[in-house]
Amino acid sequence: MRPVLALALLLAAPPAAALNLVRTGAYDLDRPASLDYDPTFCGLWIANEGPEVVLVTLEGDELRRFGSDLRRIKAVTVEGDGLLVADGFGAFQRLAKDGRPRGGPFRADTGWADTEGIAVDADGSLITVEDDPEWLSWLTPDGQLIRRIDTKTLTPPLTEAQGIARDPRTGHLLIVDDWEGTNSLYEFTADGELLATEPLIAYGMDPEGIAIRPGSGQLFIAFDMGARIVSFDYTPTLPEGAEPLPPGADCMMF
Repeated sequence: MRPVLALALLLAAPPAAALNLVRTGAYDLDRPASLDYDPTFCGLWIANEGPEVVLVTLEGDELRRFGSDLRRIKAVTVEGDGLLVADGFGAFQRLAKDGRPRGGPFRADTGWADTEGIAVDADGSLITVEDDPEWLSWLTPDGQLIRRIDTKTLTPPLTEAQGIARDPRTGHLLIVDDWEGTNSLYEFTADGELLATEPLIAYGMDPEGIAIRPGSGQLFIAFDMGARIVSFDYTPTLPEGAEPLPPGADCMMF
């Protein structure tokens, strides 16, 4: 190929998409610690380290709340047509979305676990983040350890991981590191390879929870300092020449 033609093709090629956030709004909400988006209600499930989990609209209006058999609810994620909640000390419980228990609490086999956030992988396995010790872990649905990554060994280190969200369009994992760490967003491949980081100080301090609305390319991050949820338009990191992302399941009630 002639050098001039090769240069022209290179310049014409679309650039690889990189992690990018554009702030679109915010609202106050007391002590949001863990988030997940629910397409059935077009809302957010929120854990605030109290005895209950709360469902709110994307504008922050409460729709329902209920407790569990755990002493507190530190983390929450949507799992199929129900919820999985964790107390932050290694115990989990499955609940229906009306609050009915789906079995009693169970414990992960990982020993001490300061569970800060949960996501569900495509195969049904659980992905958790912990900040003491600092682990990104994959577990079977009943809590057996599959593998884990010591997030202190990353560059930059992820020392205070809080919320985690999985983008079903790419399998990428988004994890927030709180104020005691880097106050940043970390993006990983489905296998746990670090792709990108994005400082969040321009939007808030002490990020605690994160949720993705894939159908509209939206991201929600809960900040403890200021007690608010901030929404973003979100572009993930994609390989050079990747096809546009398909929309995800969204707002099935409408």
